[in-house]
Amino acid sequence: MSGHSKWHNIQRRKGKQDAVRGQLFTKLSKDIYQAAREGGGNPDTNFRLKTAIERARANNLPAENIARTIAKATGTLEGVTYEELLYEGFGPHGVALLIEIVTDNRNRTAADVRHIFRKRGGSLGESGSVAWMFQRQGQITVTKDGIDGEELMMAAIDAGAEDVVERSDDYLIVTQPDQFVAVRQAIEDAGIAYEEAELTYEAATKLELSEEAMDEVYDLVEALEEYDDVQTVYTNVLFPEDDEDD
Repeated sequence: MSGHSKWHNIQRRKGKQDAVRGQLFTKLSKDIYQAAREGGGNPDTNFRLKTAIERARANNLPAENIARTIAKATGTLEGVTYEELLYEGFGPHGVALLIEIVTDNRNRTAADVRHIFRKRGGSLGESGSVAWMFQRQGQITVTKDGIDGEELMMAAIDAGAEDVVERSDDYLIVTQPDQFVAVRQAIEDAGIAYEEAELTYEAATKLELSEEAMDEVYDLVEALEEYDDVQTVYTNVLFPEDDEDD
């Protein structure tokens, strides 16, 4: 599934709780900023902003931070200007990585991310070196609690979903990027609550690694995620949860 969910349960090193919390707030604020800048400051008409605000509230980002960030993005407050970038690179054992970046200084970010790669046995690649291995798609997750699976599938497929995968605890709805909003809206209109809805990158084929090799990849991805300008990390590694879901 999406990169951030892959690494969500990685245990952070002791003593980093406050730093990690601050980095998370920074990333949440950047996500809100970019969504508001592109689609406007009204979450009722800007789904990306609505989702970003919901995620920020779920992680206890203060309401005043949210309001201030939206104001900056819509031009009612002066502030820095962020841009979105997609970095590509290779980690240990030939693992491919796509990294979503939001930065106010692309030169600084490029140098810092390159250093993170080099220090952990990887290399930052050129544009196009990795992206071809991944497919852009929408993913919507609906928990099974109280859900009529047949009704969900009909609503999703009728709205243009490519597939609905039943897993142990939930359903995964997969869409093309241009059908994502329509499918999400159809699910909402059917009165079905979703747990998560996002545009993500999924590797077309995945690598199986040994436990030792996986630890080296974890180290690189963890370091990337701890860097403030990194929003999301995607890899082509086959995870145990992927294997179980198939």
